[in-house]
Amino acid sequence: MELINAIGRRKAAIARIYLKEGNGAIIINGRDLATYFPQKQLQYVVKQPLSELDVVEKYDIKVNLNGGGFKGQAEALRLAIARAMVKIDEENKPKLKAKGFMTRDPREVERKKPGQPKARKKFQFSKR
Repeated sequence: MELINAIGRRKAAIARIYLKEGNGAIIINGRDLATYFPQKQLQYVVKQPLSELDVVEKYDIKVNLNGGGFKGQAEALRLAIARAMVKIDEENKPKLKAKGFMTRDPREVERKKPGQPKARKKFQFSKR
């Protein structure tokens, strides 16, 4: 099997992954998954597509992650892994799509407008 690459995005986070057959190592920006995401919940989010297809110990994944916060990064990585699993075998798509792993979450931060303190909040106004 050759090297498969995929990309996943969420908010401001971008995950570029390179997937090949191996023994289940996930290396993110040169660090292990457990050291990059110390929280068990985020490790679980990253591994969801792999555990759904029962291939957690089958592939080595090298990841370049940048932008966003840790939750956005974990979800971007989940999308990238799901897309790579579909590239490997098209029959994986219905199973991953049913769990919602194939959908790119389009929600982004709204920009701040001039003359306002935030995107929608207005400065305090008093008529007197």
